[in-house]
Amino acid sequence: MNANIMRGLAAGLLFFLAPLQSHGQRGVPDPNAPTHRHSYTFEQLGQPSNLTLLGIHNAELIEFPMRRDRIATKATLDLVYTPSPALLPTVSQLRVLLNEELMAVLPITADQAGEQVRRSVQLDARHIADFNRLRLEFVGHYTATCEDLSHSSLWLDISRRSGLVLEEQTLLVKDDLAYFPEPFFDYRARERLSLPFVFGSAPNINIQKAAGILASYFGARAGWRGANFPVRFNELPQSNAVVFASNDQRPDFLQGYPKVEAPTVAMVSHPGNPYVKLLLVLGRDESDLIQAALALATNSQLLRGDRVTIKSTPPLQARRPYDAPNWTRTDRPVHFSDLQEFSDQFQVSGLRPRPVELNLNLPPDLFVWRNAGIPLNLKYRSTALPDAGASRLDVSLNAQFIASLPLNASGSAGDGRFLRLALKPGGGDPGASDDIEIPAIKVGARNQLRLDFSYANAPGTIVQQGQCSTRLPQSAHAAIDGDSTFDFSGFKHYMALPDLHAFGSAGFPFSRLADLSETMVVVPAEANPDQVGLLLDMLAGIGARTGYPATHFQLTSDWSQAVAADADVLALGPMPAELRGQPDSHSLFDITKRWLKQSRIYGFMSAHAADVPSEPPPAMPQAFMASAAPIAAIVGSESPFHAKRSVVSLLASTSEDYALLRQALADPGQRLAMKGSVAIVRDSGVSSDMVGPVYYVGSLPWWTRLWFHMSDSPWWPVAASFLLMLILAGAAWRGLRRISQRRLRRQPEDRA
Repeated sequence: MNANIMRGLAAGLLFFLAPLQSHGQRGVPDPNAPTHRHSYTFEQLGQPSNLTLLGIHNAELIEFPMRRDRIATKATLDLVYTPSPALLPTVSQLRVLLNEELMAVLPITADQAGEQVRRSVQLDARHIADFNRLRLEFVGHYTATCEDLSHSSLWLDISRRSGLVLEEQTLLVKDDLAYFPEPFFDYRARERLSLPFVFGSAPNINIQKAAGILASYFGARAGWRGANFPVRFNELPQSNAVVFASNDQRPDFLQGYPKVEAPTVAMVSHPGNPYVKLLLVLGRDESDLIQAALALATNSQLLRGDRVTIKSTPPLQARRPYDAPNWTRTDRPVHFSDLQEFSDQFQVSGLRPRPVELNLNLPPDLFVWRNAGIPLNLKYRSTALPDAGASRLDVSLNAQFIASLPLNASGSAGDGRFLRLALKPGGGDPGASDDIEIPAIKVGARNQLRLDFSYANAPGTIVQQGQCSTRLPQSAHAAIDGDSTFDFSGFKHYMALPDLHAFGSAGFPFSRLADLSETMVVVPAEANPDQVGLLLDMLAGIGARTGYPATHFQLTSDWSQAVAADADVLALGPMPAELRGQPDSHSLFDITKRWLKQSRIYGFMSAHAADVPSEPPPAMPQAFMASAAPIAAIVGSESPFHAKRSVVSLLASTSEDYALLRQALADPGQRLAMKGSVAIVRDSGVSSDMVGPVYYVGSLPWWTRLWFHMSDSPWWPVAASFLLMLILAGAAWRGLRRISQRRLRRQPEDRA
């Protein structure tokens, strides 16, 4: 009886562990499984500068992840370092530890002192897990007796060009949606997500909308990594992919798959490769595909097994303006704990603790004109130190120093320290100037607040009567209280548009509502892989900025719907006749069209839209070259159909143009160069300029709006002062005239 019970328990345990083992989770690899090789420099792993190890700060950590569907078979650490020339050979060493397991000890020899050294260390791949820490520890000596750990000769510099080479093998993954979005996206991966989307043929509007919802979900998950979606029509790639299929419109390789009776999601193996997985989004018709995509984007935590039928999808709560998860709230005070990204983010320890860093993203249209700054209530605590008066907490914003706060003897800040952080417009504001840099939060940009604890706790060596006494440093711990607050409430939302910088950096104005519920996307009537891919990449990019999938955007190929809808319009493809005929937008799009044509035919390379000639250049006596280089454009303007609404058009014609545009939208550097109302994208980079009228979105009190617009020109205050003087003079004249008339009426009475 006991034996039967034990066998039953063992079987049950194996049942629960089977998905974990088959999901890769560090089982025995198959020698025939696909292999991968990745090389990362320390800079790519998050170390923007060289690592300097000292006597009192003798260790640094390099962290790297491993996908759950792969196992490391070999790992090599390529080190480039320079030891101090004052180090004693042999007794000075560099230790390498992987997940606290000693991998190697590299002694500093006499010929290496002061010279750059290159060494390769083989790491034991058996110790590599999902999340890994590589620790480099310096053991340095400059004299045989009476050493001072803080001596300036104790250092070893490790170049950021040092790197890690990983050889990985794919593991056989069980078909189980409980791990979704794995293996299609693994948050441990550092590289950009590339996930093919497969359709049976050119997708109609509803199928494109289903694909757009799911692409924005993957984009929100990928975040800073970025995401792109190669599009295939009736073609199965040799990698993990997402397949959209209705009962009547399927790729050839799914013709034998059973028809479904409701929205369905399934995970299956590639027919030719069991190590490749396909996510099937299935339905009776296109509306079922939208329901299945919504279920994946909003309720994926409920999925189990290899196939799930969607009975119903609960209605989603309507999003409010500016409530995107990735944006800092501006309607109430924000606690540091609301911005926490990992568990021990606000806890530090050691002689030289790592900095506490906090990221802030603000809506681009936050009105910061003549603001008094953002109040910051900072609460912190630390270990009580003997010399607390010289210990401090340094506060920096966007790599610029703000303040140094002393640590008192108790190590506590009491009720908190109050600071006021300046605000200024982001880089897309045409009136903003960075000639004089001040420590300020930039609106519409990624901001980083950095808090550094610095202790006056250095070790020392005392020599008295021939005896050497070394004072060892005291270990210290510190923390920033999660109840510390920013307060952005009270600021209005008001902004000048068009501004392609706000569009490129934050997806604005479409991202004002995180679910894009006030966005109309217009696509060509005949879809091709390039256009569909651009649509998916664009929606994924906005999802990455907001942190939320685009669940409520409208999609159409009929411009009459865009004309009727009170929404911001994102247009892909050629500009329709409805816009060309509008007086406000005619010149803008005509200039852009001419610019694109002349850049392709005549080699026109001006960086300013105002320089575009109105007519083609005259015939030259010598031969000219016709350029076939790709070129694309992004154009922003006010909607000619609805006031205060925006139209942003992504213009491209050939496959090369689409590829160039998708690459520019995925590159942070090129997105930063997008400004004004027109951005021309070429192989050489992005050229931007301001063409056409400016309009304003948002709301302000009438008196603030009046003074804000009057401040743009010095003549407005003069005119207002002159008008006020006229009013006062008129009032004074009328008053004096009444007084004089009253006196004249009294004079006859006085004579009588």
